[in-house]
Amino acid sequence: MHPWLRAGDGKITLTLHIQPGAKKTEVCGVHGDALKIRLAAPPVDGKANAALIGFVADRLGLAKSAVSLKSGQTSRRKVLEVSAAPADTAQRLLPDN
Repeated sequence: MHPWLRAGDGKITLTLHIQPGAKKTEVCGVHGDALKIRLAAPPVDGKANAALIGFVADRLGLAKSAVSLKSGQTSRRKVLEVSAAPADTAQRLLPDN
């Protein structure tokens, strides 16, 4: 199991390290015990958080409403909760190498 992904209570919790204001939105690997994601959105007025939720939902093939920000509203380290996550969540989120 990956340290950045925890399952329980029918939900999955993702620990992420976010780099806002990047050239493009992409998953770029593991950063300590978190999955690192670069976001093209700026860290202003919640734009990066909204972009992150949309990006993760899209990668997992879920509606945005299935992904919620549990902690890290203004931090680079964020915890997302995903309900009805697919069994291959880790493979869908990891970068294509």
